[in-house]
Amino acid sequence: MKTKPGTSIYQLKVSLQGSKPPIWRRLLVAADITLPKLHDILQISMGWTDSHLHSFRTGNEYFGQPDGDFPSAMKSEARVKLNSLLQREKDSVIYEYDFGDSWEHRIVLEKILPFDEQVKLPRCTAGKRACPPEDCGGIWGYSDLLDTLQDPQHPDHDEMKEWLGGDFDPEFFDMAGVNKMLAQL
Repeated sequence: MKTKPGTSIYQLKVSLQGSKPPIWRRLLVAADITLPKLHDILQISMGWTDSHLHSFRTGNEYFGQPDGDFPSAMKSEARVKLNSLLQREKDSVIYEYDFGDSWEHRIVLEKILPFDEQVKLPRCTAGKRACPPEDCGGIWGYSDLLDTLQDPQHPDHDEMKEWLGGDFDPEFFDMAGVNKMLAQL
């Protein structure tokens, strides 16, 4: 993504709420990106598959893709820029993905950096642990899944491994792979 001269760079920390040990990513993004673009960046950096609805929440305001079938107070995210929601270091916003599993991510503006044409954006600079598999039942279902996978004697062990398509390493995070995908945005 081409960053315009004069645009600040935001260093964000994205933490999946309720995950123990923590699942998180540190990202560099242009301060003036739109929320739909941030959604794409979050999907890639966390490891989600963009199979569900999402929203951004700050205070009592919700931004997302309003759906006539589900009336709500959600405002369209289409033209909302990140720097209109996060203006000072330590400001935060909640990003919820998959309203059924309710994966909540706290996005904190850690630093506001000056424009630097040498910095390729967006970029992931750090992170820990794998993203939970889609549709595993939220943070509680994920915890149960990990318990099941760690116990070969558990009655659902083989079924869960098959559902996952093989082994799952909750500690694995491929930052180089994430950055390769981010570079294609």
